[in-house]
Formats: sequence, C-alpha cells, structure tokens
Amino acid sequence: MTVEFSLAPELVRDCIELADWPLCKVLLMNDSQYPWFILVPRKANLKESIDLSESEQVLLMQESAKLSRLLKEVLNPDKLNVAALGNMVPQLHIHHIARYKTDVAWPAPVWGKYPAVPYSEEQLARLKTHF
Repeated sequence: MTVEFSLAPELVRDCIELADWPLCKVLLMNDSQYPWFILVPRKANLKESIDLSESEQVLLMQESAKLSRLLKEVLNPDKLNVAALGNMVPQLHIHHIARYKTDVAWPAPVWGKYPAVPYSEEQLARLKTHF
C-alpha cells in the first residue's frame, strides 16, 4: 500500500496554501509581521532532504532558488533567511523568510518571538498575485 502525501497538522494550522510547484507545495505562514514562505516536497514521510532521490534534491534546490529570487525581486528584503530545521515539525519543509531591519524581531530569529498577526484579505490577495 502506498502512503499518500499530506501536510503536517502544524503546517495546515499555521499556513496558507499558495501553489503547487513540480516538487513542492508553496505555503505562506499566516503572520504578516514577516513574509515567511515554506516549501514542502509533496512526498510522503520525508524528514530529511537526503531522503529525496538525487534528481529530487536538485529540483528542491532549484525551487528554493526560484522562491528566493522571487522574494528578493518582489519584496526587496534586507536579508533572506533560508533554513530547514524540523525540530518542532519533523516533516521536511524549507523556510524562506524575507527579513527587514525594521521587522519586530530583527536581528533575532522569528520563531516564538511575538504572537502571529494574520494577513488581511487585501494583503493576502497582493501576495497571491506572484504565485
């Protein structure tokens, strides 16, 4: 029996689905304080990037670069934070966070610093036009 891909419950709870790229689902963390995007390979039971085939690893890096370029061009951040941690949510997912010297957590990490401020419908509509 084949196990089907599904998003971790924490990602379902905290994120908005934006798009499906060839390998990854593109998510937006529903916290307007930071433009925080997440790539999740649509493969069941993945914890580490090394669990992907070699060609899928290359595709993951290409999609990460594509998202990073998009964020740099559209949002013009002071810094892009790109990371795969997985300590709290073990499902393989890659964070892409556009950081600004003016954001509330700068220069510290964004995790657990401040309560999330959900996107308004207008803010969300503007972001979705790029996906």
